[in-house]
Amino acid sequence: MTPAQTLARIEKGTVPPALLLLGQEAYERRRIKDALLAKFPENALTQHDLAETTLAEAVDDARSLSLFATDRLIWVVNAEASLPRGRAADDGEEGDAAGGASSGGAAPLAAYLKDPSPGVTLVFEAARFDFEGDDKRKQERVRKFYAAIQDVVELRRFGPREARQETDALARRAGFRLQPAAADLLVEALGADIARIAVEIEKLGLYAGGREVGVDDIGALVPDARSTTVFALVNALGRRDRTRSLEILDTLAREGVYLPLALAFLSSQFRMALVAREAGLKSSQQIQGYFQRLGVPMWGARADQIQQTAAKFAAPQLERAIKLIFEADRGLRDARPDDRIVMEQFVLKLTA
Repeated sequence: MTPAQTLARIEKGTVPPALLLLGQEAYERRRIKDALLAKFPENALTQHDLAETTLAEAVDDARSLSLFATDRLIWVVNAEASLPRGRAADDGEEGDAAGGASSGGAAPLAAYLKDPSPGVTLVFEAARFDFEGDDKRKQERVRKFYAAIQDVVELRRFGPREARQETDALARRAGFRLQPAAADLLVEALGADIARIAVEIEKLGLYAGGREVGVDDIGALVPDARSTTVFALVNALGRRDRTRSLEILDTLAREGVYLPLALAFLSSQFRMALVAREAGLKSSQQIQGYFQRLGVPMWGARADQIQQTAAKFAAPQLERAIKLIFEADRGLRDARPDDRIVMEQFVLKLTA
């Protein structure tokens, strides 16, 4: 079940007796919790941590009557702590768990869900594992252990495109408009982490006062935005604009920005530009579609930057640029480098 489907059910008032929230996407988890809290009276929330208590104790709480509310929301974090460990866990069998869970495995929960308490909703939060890589198998173990819960919500991370769309929606709800370039910068700077983006949108909404928010506003208010001037340097070098590049480099040096960060972005941009040239991609739309088919996150503004770089540099020049980036990176790693001099020399060679 998706978060959107879950929110729609909660809005209709069809709250299930138990929910299992799987995944690390904090933004959707927060939205679901807020939606549930809105359906329950005050003082209806009880929280348990299965790293400190047992699953059986949380289930016993769900069975008990409350003096303060007939309808109750019981939120249980660290649901993974109840999973059995050791050889029994590897065999997929129930057994004793370490930490907060004791004996009985998931049996108390399965027995409870055959006859759940009216008006009580149990929510188990399993946020430790993701859906990819080594976590995938562990995620399946969590799902299997809590198999008695019929309503399982998969909280998958937002992709860049989805994060970009949600960023615009968050800005609209906050009462202001983000310039497209500013929205692209915010998503790129915060790694498409929509939970962090939502916090920054809230701050920007207070700052903007209803007016349009641009790139300079992002640089001023978002501390983790990897510095707007870093992106400006990357763009200026991508256009082979020596004067502007040196001006921006001066700003970066005075602000004490970590200069190897700019080289990391430049390396990525020039490598993608070289790929685009070798693949014969002419437009930003072709570049965006090509890299997305390869599974590389790409949105419009980023594709425009790569297209500009590919247009300004021939393939041999792009290869030379990548070598210059390597040399500059090595220079910055010397025992006692002057970062500014190393970067100035790099800019002069690249834009020659």
